[in-house]
Amino acid sequence: MKVLHLEENHPALIEGLNMLGMQNDLAYGDALEDVLAKIGQYDGLIIRSKYPIDAPFLAHAKKLKFIGRVGAGLENIDVKAVESHNIHLLNAPEGNRNAVGEHALGMLLALMNRLKSGHASIQSGQWDREGHRGWELSGRTVGIIGYGNTGKSFAQKISGFNVETLCVDLLDRVGDHNAKQVDLKTLQARCDVISLHIPQTDLTRAMIDKTFIDTMAHPFWLINTARGSAVVTQDLVAGLQSQKIMGAGLDVLEYETQSFSFIFNQKEIPPALQYLLESPQVLLSPHVAGWTRESHIKLATTIVDKVKKLFF
Repeated sequence: MKVLHLEENHPALIEGLNMLGMQNDLAYGDALEDVLAKIGQYDGLIIRSKYPIDAPFLAHAKKLKFIGRVGAGLENIDVKAVESHNIHLLNAPEGNRNAVGEHALGMLLALMNRLKSGHASIQSGQWDREGHRGWELSGRTVGIIGYGNTGKSFAQKISGFNVETLCVDLLDRVGDHNAKQVDLKTLQARCDVISLHIPQTDLTRAMIDKTFIDTMAHPFWLINTARGSAVVTQDLVAGLQSQKIMGAGLDVLEYETQSFSFIFNQKEIPPALQYLLESPQVLLSPHVAGWTRESHIKLATTIVDKVKKLFF
């Protein structure tokens, strides 16, 4: 079997496929038209987010038996089109769930303890203890929206902090000993923290908007390690300004390119983004929650394991 790799991943991926007897060809720098010209000769495709895999793309992929998405999300893939071509679609949410759970917890603790502004204050020559008095996580109610791999990982991480954890999910009966499943209305009435662990779909786009924020019964901290499209940035800024949102930890932003590789892709920075860049209430990271050294390997080996299970 011949496999085409569109983006670089951990060497363990190619090594593992080589051990399965597969031929691995690299197309890291190829333009889309070059990929389309040769994809018809390949049995497998390994991608992250470089190009959309849609019906026009698949029309060129006459031999394709599987697509390996080295990551969790599938928003750059037309899943129905893939299924209609009887192509196996493999992704790796297991590979970075621990990393995302740890990152979300780290962001939350940093926000509640005001570590960002405290550090900046000392750098500027101030020693303002009272101005950086923080809050404790213990005794609070945490809400998780999306209780899959990363949501469960985050719930497990916070289980030792003496918190009540509630979760909301489209699927029924996904709650467990770490989180009680409730409806969205209950979540909004009781939670002090909201952490997003959802895929990008029509249902999740702009989920956190003015209506959601206004409906929250208490001021709250927001953590988003999922997808930037889930949060309306202008409404988030208004919530921060009114202090309905106590702080926001954002690993993802709605301004990201399709490949999640850049946000400064506009001639002028939008005012809402500029506010996030400057606000002491906001902690940003460059879409790296699932991007640890350990997850880099796990994502690769997860895809290898799934290919092996599928064909051998």
